[in-house]
Amino acid sequence: MKKVVVISTSLRPGSNSHAMAEQFAAGAKAAGHDVELISLRGKEIKFCIGCLSCQQTGACVFNDDVPAIMESVLNADVVCWATPIYYYEMSGQMKTLIDRMNAMYPKDYRFRDIYLLTTAAEEEDHVPERAESGLQGWIDCYGKSSLVAHLFCGGVGAPRDIDGHDTLQEAYQLGKSV
Repeated sequence: MKKVVVISTSLRPGSNSHAMAEQFAAGAKAAGHDVELISLRGKEIKFCIGCLSCQQTGACVFNDDVPAIMESVLNADVVCWATPIYYYEMSGQMKTLIDRMNAMYPKDYRFRDIYLLTTAAEEEDHVPERAESGLQGWIDCYGKSSLVAHLFCGGVGAPRDIDGHDTLQEAYQLGKSV
């Protein structure tokens, strides 16, 4: 049994990327894994100010919801990020969380397998490339981990556009294959 953490970064009700995150989590749970689905909706996540005190103390100077999320990620075997694509890039919430998790850098971590789930109104295959590249920058800082898979669903702009889409079943199967 693996510890799987799924981070849904969309703040929008009826989010298409959150629907994918839920299906990935359901698949991983069906496979017998311990699954935690974390939604950033309603979370307080302050911007990193670049003071780098976290590199000395192992903790951020801010007291918000990030330390609990970071603890879950540090202790996970698998981390799955789900994000809508905004202007051909990951959501700002996802980038802000990644920046704030800088305190993890000097710590020991369990995660090895990283997954990415993305949605966008645009349908072209190149649409999520920058989001994947941005996440790869974070992954590269954790040399024992790697991006295992990236699942993209285009053509879903409005809330709940993804309902009934085959990609939801693909997300479920991807989670089940963890």
